[in-house]
Amino acid sequence: MTETAPRPTLEAVAARAGVSRATVSRVVNGAHGVRDALAERVRRAVEELGYVPNQAARSLVTKRHDAVAVVAAEPETRVFTDPYFAQQLRGISKELTAHDNQLVLLLTEGREDHARVGRYLAGGHVDGALVFSLHLDDPLPGLVRRAGVPTVFGGRPGWDDGRDDVVYVDSDNRGGAREAVRHLAALGRTRVAHIAGPLDQTSAADRLAGFRDVRADAGPGLIAHGDFTPGGGERAMCELLDRRPDLDAVFAANDLTAAGALRVLRERGRRVPDDVAVVGFDDMLPVAEQTDPPLTTVRQDIEGMGRLMARLLLRGLDRGTGDGDGESAAGAPESASRDHGAGAVSGTASGVILPTTLVRRASA
Repeated sequence: MTETAPRPTLEAVAARAGVSRATVSRVVNGAHGVRDALAERVRRAVEELGYVPNQAARSLVTKRHDAVAVVAAEPETRVFTDPYFAQQLRGISKELTAHDNQLVLLLTEGREDHARVGRYLAGGHVDGALVFSLHLDDPLPGLVRRAGVPTVFGGRPGWDDGRDDVVYVDSDNRGGAREAVRHLAALGRTRVAHIAGPLDQTSAADRLAGFRDVRADAGPGLIAHGDFTPGGGERAMCELLDRRPDLDAVFAANDLTAAGALRVLRERGRRVPDDVAVVGFDDMLPVAEQTDPPLTTVRQDIEGMGRLMARLLLRGLDRGTGDGDGESAAGAPESASRDHGAGAVSGTASGVILPTTLVRRASA
């Protein structure tokens, strides 16, 4: 058996730095009241010795675990194959890592998973939670509230429990959809169809509402329902072509849906964009650039939303503003949106809506 060297202790750091154990503890735990020169000596000794603080002991002092639960209300097969989730998780991870916090990923697929996540959150293992991809009948908001952990949600809340202090980050889904459909109209397209996402999610409902804002005259024959997947886009595109073979444009609820729709159009002998123009939503790379033809789409800053969610949560934790009732005051969303380079469409006491932009490529 290979013998390992003993881990450096707090006392060893104190001896190397020529300060008291209490001074080392204050510096390591981020407390104030230590002169800059002394603090620098302690940090240098920590680095030289390779000292790693004992997290359990540190938590007793700071009342923090330096860990955040990231809860995705989707099965693992979806989270690990959909590039949307990869981009959002990357943004969250970058922000947490920059602040020396650990990401704890929790996925939900069934009732047993919800109960497990609820128990974990209530067990005091993490400082807060970031929750996204919620569905309207999802029990997660209630579980989070009962667990009493500060929380920021990804996406506009779709539930109404009489409280208006839910902190969230979202994109301007409705405005982005309006811009997409207006672009198709400007191209002279008059028979514009929409492949909606799952309407138990507010992003899909908002994009459908944006489509209807511009095409109030679109009958049910020009609207089909997908599920934010390529397969769902294929099925919906077949349904639309069977109903309305004369359609000349499609606004798809996301890029994966659009990719499926493009495959069906190609199989049916429809030229894109000559016969049918197609616009997606998300601008997920490399999906949007690798479709045939490359996809015109509405860009939202997916990674930036993840970073902003984490920033809002950490800011609230640093200020000690968690209210202990399952939500987080999380600082001021307005100022957080200003920190985000693109600004925000709106910032309220409860949420930030980030802007979208249309990216024009060959499909429309």
